[in-house]
Amino acid sequence: MNSISSFRKAVVLLSGGIDSATTLAVAKKEGFAPYAITFHYGQRHSREVKYAKTVAKTIGAEEHLILDINLRAIGGSALTDDIEVPRDRSSIGEDIPATYVPARNTIFLSYAMGWAEVLGTGDIFTGVSAVDYSGYPDCRPEYIDAFEKMANLATKAAIEGKKFRIHTPLISLSKGEIIKKGLSLGVDFSLTHSCYDPRPDGKACGRCDSCQLRLKGFREAGAEDPVAYVDR
Repeated sequence: MNSISSFRKAVVLLSGGIDSATTLAVAKKEGFAPYAITFHYGQRHSREVKYAKTVAKTIGAEEHLILDINLRAIGGSALTDDIEVPRDRSSIGEDIPATYVPARNTIFLSYAMGWAEVLGTGDIFTGVSAVDYSGYPDCRPEYIDAFEKMANLATKAAIEGKKFRIHTPLISLSKGEIIKKGLSLGVDFSLTHSCYDPRPDGKACGRCDSCQLRLKGFREAGAEDPVAYVDR
């Protein structure tokens, strides 16, 4: 059996959704020893942390770090404030919706960068996609390039020669293509959670951007979504 030291370590951002679960599986497939990092940031759909724990264990993260940070104190988003979650939008991807969380990916990647430096690696994986997404500016390739450049200017490790690389294996894939890739890698999507506004019984609403994109992706992939919905 190969030891952890036989593989390159990589920090993988893990939310418990389709994209991050697939990204964790990709990192594993590419020969990395994945160290998953998840955030309980005051989001209304905090059950995603529970799903992230299951995904990390099932796919085989070497370690799973869960951090508590309070973005609800800042607010400004339907996910962290008393703002209604948009439903039944026909303009997904055409504007920046109320579910955008100010600076979220920058904050998450900064924590991942710090942990990666401690672990002695420059490899960070994130499941952002610039194809089927809600229009968030911090999912774009130019943003990832800028963050990677910043990481290589801001850290002791990079200055001493261990350069950072932000891996985005899904960035040019549609949701359907992401689901197909995940299925080919054995990802059990029944263990994932995507809904922005789940019901108390755990059922997904079926009407928020995230649910609509997920359902569209499964249709395109020719597969059945295994999670329960209030309204498909």
